[in-house]
Amino acid sequence: MSKSFAISIIRALRDHGHQAYLVGGCVRDLLLGREPADYDVATSATPNEVMRIFPDTYAVGAQFGVVLVPEPESTGAAGGDVASNVSTEPRDSRDVACYVSPRAAAQTVEVATFRSDIGYSDGRHPDEVRFSKDPREDVQRRDFTINGLLLDPVKNEVLDFVGGQQDLQAKIIRAIGEPELRFAEDKLRMLRAVRFAARFGYEIEAQTFAAIQKLAQQVHQVSRERVRDELTRMLTEGHARQAFLLLDATGLLHQVLPEVEKMKGVEQPPQFHPEGDVFVHTLRLLEKLPQPCPATLAWGALLHDVGKPSTFRVAPDRIRFDGHVRVGVKMAEEICRRLRFSNDDTEQILALVENHMRFGQATRMNQSTLKKFLRMPRFEEHLDLHRLDVQASHGILSSYDFVRTKLAETPPQILRPEPLVTGDDLIAAGYTPGPRFKEILGAVEDGQLEGRLQSHDDAMQFVRREFPE
Repeated sequence: MSKSFAISIIRALRDHGHQAYLVGGCVRDLLLGREPADYDVATSATPNEVMRIFPDTYAVGAQFGVVLVPEPESTGAAGGDVASNVSTEPRDSRDVACYVSPRAAAQTVEVATFRSDIGYSDGRHPDEVRFSKDPREDVQRRDFTINGLLLDPVKNEVLDFVGGQQDLQAKIIRAIGEPELRFAEDKLRMLRAVRFAARFGYEIEAQTFAAIQKLAQQVHQVSRERVRDELTRMLTEGHARQAFLLLDATGLLHQVLPEVEKMKGVEQPPQFHPEGDVFVHTLRLLEKLPQPCPATLAWGALLHDVGKPSTFRVAPDRIRFDGHVRVGVKMAEEICRRLRFSNDDTEQILALVENHMRFGQATRMNQSTLKKFLRMPRFEEHLDLHRLDVQASHGILSSYDFVRTKLAETPPQILRPEPLVTGDDLIAAGYTPGPRFKEILGAVEDGQLEGRLQSHDDAMQFVRREFPE
């Protein structure tokens, strides 16, 4: 997203007699010397007025004072002036709530009208919105002081009505105003406080922390999709270990992922896990996640040992977790369904949990089994998870090295060769279609992968011999 484009929006709004500033996370990131992911603008202009100035807009939340202004395609990432897109013609006010530009935009700037919010009956949306001309009133409704800063990019002047600059310097996450009231307005803010504290390495201010502990149970009022997305950000932003320690300390982990909380105190055999219990091991693994990190890998890492607490037993020789993979897959599936993951993501997360112990068997696998193992979808995530699992425990990477070498030296056409026999071939040979076809074709493929069957004729002779009509 182009900073210059956001500034050009501010200039256009001011040219029409309105106040306008950069606001929120982009100001925070600029003050921290970070590149903002996007830019937001706060203005005294109402949605009607914004949409009169910018004819090509997305009124995604006009009832809450939010309009998206798309960056012109001709300017691209380099930014540009919006003067050519500014309209002085009035528009029908009825368009504000329903107008959507027919032209898709790759980048947009969110332009929000100064406002105060009255009441939050559903714990997320204000019951009433009152537009304002005072930026001081607008920032009071925002979540944390470090996100309540305004920036005049023309004068390069920060407007701080909530003590955000001081908290940035002190490295503190502090709710604006009364913490319980801020969290009552939107329960997701409790998870956001944890995420921001972990991302920046900040402390959560004492009253803010206490309010999260008191209200943690109310996080269930937040939609499961929003909870999932916030947890995914915690897992993939590079500070997952600290985030989950804070989730635990605030009581939020018990509410959103009780299955992970149950890992605490579950001992493991020291000869394989000298690092400690299942929770300690999982945190060590999260700490080593790559950046950037696929969301499915992060969730697979979090849940790979989720079946251990319920399968723990002390055997005569050592601590064991019989069937923990099978139990873990079932538990992971329940978690994915609860958090409304897509079918594709669920399938990959479950595959990571189901196969994470198979690397220890790799050197003993026959050729067909090994090749099928190596050609699993997104196998690089399986390989990464195994490496992280080992590095977070005993540190012996021999299985990882073996598999990585085999993968590198085996061409794709060897892992997945063209089939020697098809269902049509079986029908032509007089076989009746049915469930047996899968068994026959699977046996032929195994022979092919093992190198025992080299041609179509070899394969058909094998079929007639092993599977007579």
